[in-house]
Amino acid sequence: MIRHPVLDQLASSGIKLGLERVRAFLASLGDPQRAYPVVHVAGTNGKGSVCAMVSTALVRAGYQVGTNTSPHLEDVNERVRLNMLPISDGKLVEAIESLDRLRRDWSESMGMEEAGLTYFEFLTALAMMVFAQEGVDAAVFEVGLGGRLDATNVLTPQVTAITSIGMDHADVLGDSLDKIAAEKAGILKAGVPVVIGVLPAEAREVVERYATRLRCPIWRPGKELFKSKGRDGWSLSTPDGTLENVRPAMPGDHQITNALVALGVLHGLRREGFVISDEAIREGIEQAVMPGRLEELRPGLIIDGAHNRPATEALAAWLAQRGKKGTRLLLWGMGEGRDAAHILEPLLPYVDEVIATQCAHPKARKSHELAAALTDLDAVLADGGIIDEVLAEVYAEADETLVAGSLFVAGAARSLVRAGVLDGIEPGQGPLHDEEEGEEPEGDEGEEEA
Repeated sequence: MIRHPVLDQLASSGIKLGLERVRAFLASLGDPQRAYPVVHVAGTNGKGSVCAMVSTALVRAGYQVGTNTSPHLEDVNERVRLNMLPISDGKLVEAIESLDRLRRDWSESMGMEEAGLTYFEFLTALAMMVFAQEGVDAAVFEVGLGGRLDATNVLTPQVTAITSIGMDHADVLGDSLDKIAAEKAGILKAGVPVVIGVLPAEAREVVERYATRLRCPIWRPGKELFKSKGRDGWSLSTPDGTLENVRPAMPGDHQITNALVALGVLHGLRREGFVISDEAIREGIEQAVMPGRLEELRPGLIIDGAHNRPATEALAAWLAQRGKKGTRLLLWGMGEGRDAAHILEPLLPYVDEVIATQCAHPKARKSHELAAALTDLDAVLADGGIIDEVLAEVYAEADETLVAGSLFVAGAARSLVRAGVLDGIEPGQGPLHDEEEGEEPEGDEGEEEA
């Protein structure tokens, strides 16, 4: 399901951080978020991957699991998963319409404006309600933005995790790593264990200080968490055991750190009474996938939702290991309000040309504006316009096409491939229409515009 009138109405509500609205609304529903044990995951990058690994492992261990992540790539159903499968259209529509009636009654009783909740708050509450109705054994929630004031922070988790901390959403979360770290550390709860990934020193110090104040047991890389590379995979260790020869399904060395965090979370859940075998944990790490994360949609076409500097640095590291044969073109699309040149810079040594593009998402930056923002970079640059119109041409021209810059543009490329726009086209085979001078292009009349 791509659209629903209720969600369309709420989409204009924007971002309104704070817990009062969603906490009061959930209380009116009987606090469904208290009906199951919870894992709560924050982080600048990697949190979706950790959620997928933890959820998949729990499913393999025999548990019924709800997973709430954001944003979605193609369909809003992706935000509410049951045993890692997106909720069906029928269940989602029923939940939206039921929750909307309850929202309207609640808003009226509180004397609030009609919306009452933001788009994100509504979908967060919806996931919490659906998971309670479905009787899940556990739920895994990804923080939407920051942590302290994110709507998911009404949860009281069994284990928390902070995957990474970098400069992103500085206009909302703060203009320094320690300020951003304080926002993300806001998900810590008194006495609840926290597992962290590799954090910059100043961010790690903030998280450790919060953990000490709240008496949260903390597991950190290099102290309680260890990884080492062997001939047949990676060795990952926590104080509760070691997993040998691990090979995550999702590519990139950054996924090894995500896997280590996931292992820590799963071992933490064992301490809370969950029965999770080493084999289930291995399957979780080695089988979990998240669309739009270094995903090869078809030969010669890779999408990645890299939308901030740490993410493009991780993507650049993967490209450096991958090597390059032939021409690699980058279709680059971004949301409004980001430092496009700074974020793109790490990728420049690994691509032959950058083609600015845009998708249909309302927050997508216009391709010509994006191209203008990149002109000071030492790069071959072009304005490609709308991705729907340029993807096939670029894919035909390049030996390898990379689509990145936001999850929205990655999702748009995914939808186009599923719709068949690249059917019959091979990478690196030259122009789509080899036109001789004065010769009409081959194909049915009237098809060019489409």
